[in-house]
Amino acid sequence: MIAKLLIANRGEIACRIIRTARALGVATVAVYSDADAKALHVRQADEAVHIGPSPAAESYLVGERIIAAAKATGAEAVHPGYGFLSENADFAQAVLDAGLIWVGPKPASIRAMGLKDAAKQLMRAAGVPVTPGYDGSDQSVERLTKEAEAIGYPVLIKAVAGGGGKGMRKVDAPEDFVAALESCRREAKASFGNDEVLLEKWITSPRHIEVQVFGDAHGNVVHLFERDCSLQRRHQKVIEEAPAPGMDAATREAICAAAVRAAKAVDYEGAGTIEFIADASEGLRADRIFFMEMNTRLQVEHPVTEEITGVDLVEWQLRVASGEPVPLRQEELSINGWAIEARLYAEDPAKGFLPSPGRIDALFLDNRARIETGVEDGDEVNAFYDPMIAKIVVHGEDREAARQALLSALNNSYVAPLQTNQGFLFECAALDEFAHEELDTGLIEREGDALMPDTEPPQTVIDAAARRYRRDYLDWSQPSFTPEGALRSELFGFRLNADGRQTVVLHTSKGAKSGDSSRHDEDFGIPTTMTSDGVIFVTERGQTYVFSVRGDNSEGATAAHDGDILAPMPGKVIAVDVSEGQAVTAGQRLLVLEAMKMEHALTAPFDGVVAELSASEGAQVQVEALLARVVAAE
Repeated sequence: MIAKLLIANRGEIACRIIRTARALGVATVAVYSDADAKALHVRQADEAVHIGPSPAAESYLVGERIIAAAKATGAEAVHPGYGFLSENADFAQAVLDAGLIWVGPKPASIRAMGLKDAAKQLMRAAGVPVTPGYDGSDQSVERLTKEAEAIGYPVLIKAVAGGGGKGMRKVDAPEDFVAALESCRREAKASFGNDEVLLEKWITSPRHIEVQVFGDAHGNVVHLFERDCSLQRRHQKVIEEAPAPGMDAATREAICAAAVRAAKAVDYEGAGTIEFIADASEGLRADRIFFMEMNTRLQVEHPVTEEITGVDLVEWQLRVASGEPVPLRQEELSINGWAIEARLYAEDPAKGFLPSPGRIDALFLDNRARIETGVEDGDEVNAFYDPMIAKIVVHGEDREAARQALLSALNNSYVAPLQTNQGFLFECAALDEFAHEELDTGLIEREGDALMPDTEPPQTVIDAAARRYRRDYLDWSQPSFTPEGALRSELFGFRLNADGRQTVVLHTSKGAKSGDSSRHDEDFGIPTTMTSDGVIFVTERGQTYVFSVRGDNSEGATAAHDGDILAPMPGKVIAVDVSEGQAVTAGQRLLVLEAMKMEHALTAPFDGVVAELSASEGAQVQVEALLARVVAAE
């Protein structure tokens, strides 16, 4: 077994690897950037090495520094986690060339599956069904446009080196193709250093099914069954589960066998995932499931597979990297119950899910669920990396039991003052279609605003906050209170997360008596918490409302002019499409901001003229910086 392991990653995945390594008696070395100097994974590791400035390109993506850190600390092996350099064949080879153990597949396997076009060609040769489309070497706009027309709209543009929904665009009509291609290429170049794309036929009732595979150096390859990742928003996975709803035994056998063939075709070692897209218009059928790509690493959603199989995939990775065979034979693996995972992010659903970085002042995640996190109270979700706060993972004897456990966990957790997608996750899991297994990758888009949680607190929430306030904050020795209680109205400042304050009147009810603070207000059936400094958290349908009892009735900053184009988050201006004095129309793109590895187009709010242009291409801007101002047309 490896004695000392360097983890070339950060956040929740680094903490996840540290947990298993500690259980196996393996010492750990963390690496960190300036922004992560006080991060949880740094605090948890046995040792930590600084590797550079905050931008990932200057720290976590600099392989030479990571290898130097391993050498300096005496680490024997490097675990890449996922993201960053985890699927970089050159880095894997450099680790091996340095005399270190690479906890992952051979560099040749990574190269074989690293580009989606080459991988599809390889899978065809291995007898694995692939999605109809174009994956040729001619990348001219003219050829791609012609191929898109031949495939038939809608089509999907995908970066050949992409992942995580980046560098991917659905195009519904020919007139939109070139602009989508340009945006896709730019995003792919920024994220992966490769702007080549492939085209696929858009499947109208798509299900995203993936199979966990595991191989070793002794020629063994097993599968650990399938996961369903169909609940997505803009190609980003939101909720994942295992096994897949509606999967019969024959279809499972066919798709898992195809996944094993795919892994064997590249002589695969370690943990990997074969991703398929299923045409579910007539349910899951073996002849309507197509290979999409292979992820040659551990996946974000690996905990749901662990929950239904009872294995520790990180332990398997370390054992196989140490030369051991895969710990279990195929016939020894089975499915037990159901698991669901929800990804909790610091992002604002009310603002198009823009990242909401900042300090976490209060964090409680229901410990009845399995929690995978890289932050604690007082930590920062910074703007340089993925804004994930935690993965909330639940297990039940069947799918409905697991779904109810997820709803309960989301309704018994809170994060403040950051905006999060917690309420959105609750509404997704509460959907009738999700409950009845009627899901596909377009479900969230179709539901739209119905999944947006209330930003204003309902009366039940206000009542619960008032009751908590009266019980735990007010001085019960005052004459205005009697043992029987009294009707009373209290005025205090209300704030919803960190978005501003307003004054509300809370109408308290009769009959409460003083007692110790607890998480649940049983009279209202709504989880409530009160902190020692007089802040009340109330969660309903997963949405957390934050009340301040200090009576802060300040009006706050003056509202921005309607035509002000403000930066929704810290980021880099990568394109400016207009000039000062130019006439623009409502919805016209003015500029593009890159943040959290994603592009965000900012558009004109109405017909008018660009009266002021503060942004310039390449400029780094802070949140709410004025980028441009549009005045209405005369």
